Amino acid sequence: MTDKELIKAIKKDDQQAFKQLVEKNQQMVVNTCNGFLHNIADAEDIAQDVFIEVFLSVHKFREDAKLSTWLYRIAVNKSLNHIRDNKKHKILKSIDSFFTSDKNIEIEIPDNSSSQPEEIIEEKERSQILSYSINSLAKNQKIAFTLNKYDDLSYKQIAEIMDLSLSSVESLIHRAKKNLQKKLLNHYKKK
Repeated sequence: MTDKELIKAIKKDDQQAFKQLVEKNQQMVVNTCNGFLHNIADAEDIAQDVFIEVFLSVHKFREDAKLSTWLYRIAVNKSLNHIRDNKKHKILKSIDSFFTSDKNIEIEIPDNSSSQPEEIIEEKERSQILSYSINSLAKNQKIAFTLNKYDDLSYKQIAEIMDLSLSSVESLIHRAKKNLQKKLLNHYKKK
């Protein structure tokens, strides 16, 4: 079935068509969410929310847009909402743990016997620094950069998803790269 046929069938409550839509697009949605969340378990949870949203709002889908564009928009919005909500939760949790802490500290050490412990720690630190730097970008820069670098989407596809002009997307990604360079240089100069 084509995307248009799937949508029409889903609008008629065809559960097999919905199952086919999920199977066809699940990996793309999970990858998109993971590009923002950097946690596969959270990405899979958010992907489920994306498909629930699709099922509940399929009657709102404008058939002049691509299905993949609509799915990307929902996945990006759900991911960003999760990040925002999670930040609030982490702040409240850290305040609570400050007052109830018994001063026991646990350190998670990855199990990777083929690498030296120093290399594992350095790689994890670099990954955290990069993730923090990307998350600190302006919202539209972060979205455009993530869709381009993590989901490997073209500028044209990103322009459709974000409902922006091609030149706006080029500018956002250029500014995101420049801002990331500055943030990373400043971080490593401090060391």
